[in-house]
Amino acid sequence: MKRLGCILAIALAALADAAEQADAPHAPRFVPVDIVLDSPEPVAAWQFELTDRNGAIKIVGIENGESPAFDRAPYYDRDATQGGAVERVVVADYTLADEAELPQGRTRIATVHVLVADEANFVVTLVAAATADGRPIDASISLVLATDAKRRNRWTEEPAA
Repeated sequence: MKRLGCILAIALAALADAAEQADAPHAPRFVPVDIVLDSPEPVAAWQFELTDRNGAIKIVGIENGESPAFDRAPYYDRDATQGGAVERVVVADYTLADEAELPQGRTRIATVHVLVADEANFVVTLVAAATADGRPIDASISLVLATDAKRRNRWTEEPAA
């Protein structure tokens, strides 16, 4: 009987520990967030807003996307993001490249590197996309949480049905 009581006490202690860990905040981790623009026309300028509804992120850096037409880091307020946790960041870029060099279709336009302190709830909003002559483009935008190297290069694949 003592043996059964001992086993029961160990099992209850393990369950209590598991419940405590489930309620604990997530350990801070680095997460690259790929921003993907899907445009029916060649894009010469774009702007998006990345928001974390939970305010659990710190921007570590923002790098350019895959198009050689946008070969430098995009513009954003570095001073505002370096101060600590932020709820949103506005990112934009433009190019004077020839129209033949501009990206069209589904293109990663930026990667936002964030330090996530807890559970993030990302939302990306396309503010503007324009052609070389300044006409607005009816484009769409999405994000891919690139949590590992394998997944990082898979955003171009169509989602499974």
